[in-house]
Amino acid sequence: MTSLSGKTAIITGASSGIGRAAALLFATEGARLVIGARRQAGLEQVADEIRQAGGDVTVLAGDVGDEDYCAGLVEVARQSYGRLDIAFNNAGMLGDLVPLPEMTPENWRQVMETNLTSAFLSARHQVPAMLETGSGSIIFTSTFVGHTAGMPGMAAYAASKAGLIGLTQVLAAECGPQNIRINALLPGGVDTPMAADVANTPETRDFVCGLHALKRIARPEEIARSALFLASDAASFVSGTAMLVDGGLSINRT
Repeated sequence: MTSLSGKTAIITGASSGIGRAAALLFATEGARLVIGARRQAGLEQVADEIRQAGGDVTVLAGDVGDEDYCAGLVEVARQSYGRLDIAFNNAGMLGDLVPLPEMTPENWRQVMETNLTSAFLSARHQVPAMLETGSGSIIFTSTFVGHTAGMPGMAAYAASKAGLIGLTQVLAAECGPQNIRINALLPGGVDTPMAADVANTPETRDFVCGLHALKRIARPEEIARSALFLASDAASFVSGTAMLVDGGLSINRT
């Protein structure tokens, strides 16, 4: 029996990177999926891979900053599969990488809406659905930036992702009595399209790899396996955590 057999999961940011890897892995582990992202074509490619492997998936494209879309993902899970057990709220953006005095209020708001407000809007609809199910696991993708390290040019990104940890802790306290677990996943450097915007030269990539104790960045599949742990019953006593999956970046000084 696979670890997510009989469970229904929503995964956002599922068209590429960590979200794509998680969708493929969760499907392999038996989950019925509702996957979301802005890019319909990218979602359909992921869905085709899942279906070809015998998985069950429904696609809904949209913007996680739109509450109607967040509610729609939950409604699709209810209508298609009758329940919601897992939500991996993974969609995010970096925004403009500039010093704070040069950052526009528009950029700040956009990053906050995509990374933090969307998590509030998503959880606002996911929690009631999980109360109907009788249990659940919600996972937010945060980061080490703004938690164990400050990176110049990333003020909006760091603030929004650090806010997810506070949201995680409060939601975990609120939802624990109803057997709903809430956790944040904090990756280090990961080989994704978004990370390529930062490490966009061989020299920069080597520098980023060197920040990690393991002297490399993660593959998306490695982060997906950590999300799988938090989603599964193997983590049945894990809630309210900020789980570092950063290849030793936070402790490395070499």
